[in-house]
Amino acid sequence: MIKPLFTEKSLAHAAQGRFTFRVSRELSKFQIRALIEEIFPVKVTDVATMNYKAETRRTMRGARVSAPSWKKAIVSLKEGQTISVFTQEKKASKKEVKKTTKK
Repeated sequence: MIKPLFTEKSLAHAAQGRFTFRVSRELSKFQIRALIEEIFPVKVTDVATMNYKAETRRTMRGARVSAPSWKKAIVSLKEGQTISVFTQEKKASKKEVKKTTKK
């Protein structure tokens, strides 16, 4: 299992060529590198991983809810390469469209 993480920090890292994914806890750095290179046409230069423990919290009513443990991987790519999932195209707002269409 591998899926991209979209947070403010991860999108800022994506501009620098570092892309963040939530991965299965059983995957090693070498397996993560191979998966990324297989899924996307890129060359991975570095993989950093972080393990997050399961957390138990209480709701307002006192019930205990547990969030499962998970693993995050930050993947660095070769200079000039990018993953299209993380890039955003700027869409023209309605105001910009009106300004360009008026004469």
